[in-house]
Amino acid sequence: MNRSTKLPLAAAIFALSCAVGGGVAVAADATINLSAEKQTIRGFGGMNYPTWIADLTAAQRATVFENGNNQLGFTVLRIHVDENKDNWTKEVATAKFAFERGHIVFASPWNPPSDMKEAFSCGNCNGANGDPTYRLKYNRYADYAKHLNDFVTYMKNNGVELSAISIQNEPDYDAGWLYWTPTEIVNFLKNNARSINCRIIAPESFQYVKTLSDPILNDAQALANVDIIGAHLYGTQLTQFPYPLFKSKGAGKELWMTEAYHPNSKDSADVWPGALDVAQHVHNAMVEAEFQMYVWWYIRRLYSPLKEDGTISKRGYMMAHFSKFVRPGYVRVDATKSPETNVFVSAYKSGSKAVIVAVNKKTSTSSMNFTVSGGGATGSVESWRTSGTENMLKATGTIAVSGGKFSATLPAQSVTTFVGTLSADGGNTDVNVTCNVNNLNASYIAGSSVPRPNVSCGPNGGAAGAATFHISGSADAVSGWSSPGGANKMYNPGVREVVLNNLECGGVNVTPAAPVTCGSIEIVPDQTTSVANAGANARKPFSVSVRGKTLFITAAPPTVVEIYNIKGGKEASINISGATHTVNLSLPDGVYFAKVRGMRDVKFVVK
Repeated sequence: MNRSTKLPLAAAIFALSCAVGGGVAVAADATINLSAEKQTIRGFGGMNYPTWIADLTAAQRATVFENGNNQLGFTVLRIHVDENKDNWTKEVATAKFAFERGHIVFASPWNPPSDMKEAFSCGNCNGANGDPTYRLKYNRYADYAKHLNDFVTYMKNNGVELSAISIQNEPDYDAGWLYWTPTEIVNFLKNNARSINCRIIAPESFQYVKTLSDPILNDAQALANVDIIGAHLYGTQLTQFPYPLFKSKGAGKELWMTEAYHPNSKDSADVWPGALDVAQHVHNAMVEAEFQMYVWWYIRRLYSPLKEDGTISKRGYMMAHFSKFVRPGYVRVDATKSPETNVFVSAYKSGSKAVIVAVNKKTSTSSMNFTVSGGGATGSVESWRTSGTENMLKATGTIAVSGGKFSATLPAQSVTTFVGTLSADGGNTDVNVTCNVNNLNASYIAGSSVPRPNVSCGPNGGAAGAATFHISGSADAVSGWSSPGGANKMYNPGVREVVLNNLECGGVNVTPAAPVTCGSIEIVPDQTTSVANAGANARKPFSVSVRGKTLFITAAPPTVVEIYNIKGGKEASINISGATHTVNLSLPDGVYFAKVRGMRDVKFVVK
């Protein structure tokens, strides 16, 4: 949104409480259910616009896109598609810096080349700044698609593979750039979008106006040709954050918040406690809107995450409480979103890691009791805090977790991020192993006579540790697992997860240091992820496991499975003709996503 109006740490000990004493307010309760999965997070970031304002310096790029001390840990960069190809070179340096660190880079256009647009009269849609109203000439749609595709190719040839490209920035704002009607957007998506060799974002409404995106979701062909519903949050009321139509029709699509500044562009980004509004805004974007991405407007401005002198602002630290810890591929999980008035909690997980971000906007301390369930690990929690006098201050020591519970004090007007291995499994140690379910095929999931895995559990308190298994298919797929006494098996239907404490195979304790086989299950240590379920509304079973460079895919044929890298680039398209499929791929080490239309993405790791 290019408008004139838009223009080092001290040691301390956090106050932690495990009990409520006389004269102290009764603690509020926040419950986190790690098994109740929500959206997959793609990242947090901002915009670089070097044809408008000077590019980020090398030092500023490091502050923004790296994740050490006094760095923001951003994992998303938005760039501009200039109408003049001679200006494209200005986008390369910062984009390449971000891309080489594995981050998402995507692009949005404001205007096409001047010969492709025309002035027109549209009644009430005159430009907000009194500018003429322009639209894309109807006979130039193919040329415009080629223009966007040329930018994709240019960036790729200069070392940056875009994750996605938008067809238009804020088509409903019209302050000096193209105006699009919903019908025009749908027509372009149906007839021209797929000639662009990149994932497509639309419509990027300036205020998340659903009348612009509803027609896309309601048109099967337009929906098939868009990959990401993008939106901006300028003046959007909280009641408009949820999007039921997307939840009902957007299967296989992503939902990105691609631009905002909040609460305004006139205040210094260091104004406190005003900067707390940013933390609440990110919370609402994640929890109420269920966006997978949060992108600030221009990264370096007086009101932005990075101040003009290149140092991190208070608003920047508000975003960093999410961006430094909730990394791409983390999944938001259910949490008590507001345990008390003006206190906001969201939670995320990846593997055995859990992250809780707690925002206290009250002018008084808040004592919180956290209960974490649905996970397979226990231990301690680290914490970081920002307040009026602190910036991302790490607590000395850790918080003990007992039975999935811990307590903490949230100082007045502060944000605290908690990171740990949390659960309510009674204190056993998680050895961080997962199952390669090579033998779970479609006929097995359907309930045929194929034997279920013969895995048993010893009593709690044994020496063997725990293992977490992610099982493809319906609840019936795990109902036959054996557990002596039935007390040590925990099934979480939300993620098709079985947690087996003190794992035994044939009466022998198993603490894997190398792959072992128990029945038809291969237990592989040190895999970040192995299998994820397609979700309750999936049309057919879908799972992926990985061993070295070999993928094992389980799906009911016929199915096409597409493999994308973390930056959104397509690595492979695999036709599944049988119930199980083995693929040897030459993939570099890294994080990948397997996609089947209409199903939840499956994340896997090659290492």
